[in-house]
Amino acid sequence: MNSVGPECQELKLKYDECFNNWFSGHFLKGSKTDACAPLFKEYQACVKKAVKEQGISVWEIEKDVLGTEEEKKPPEETKSNSK
Repeated sequence: MNSVGPECQELKLKYDECFNNWFSGHFLKGSKTDACAPLFKEYQACVKKAVKEQGISVWEIEKDVLGTEEEKKPPEETKSNSK
């Protein structure tokens, strides 16, 4: 899958490769130190910028829900999933 912005594609590929190597070569062997975290932060910043520039609303993904009463609520009906 491509990144949300073409300017982030190279970072995405580097992060994906780093993560896959870390996951199979370290995490599954018991290491919990994520060597890819700095690369992820860089990629995340690029994605946030691209999303903002493209006018994509991301309020839902930035909303803190876990551990709140809202976590227990069912998703709201939308026009596409209501009959």
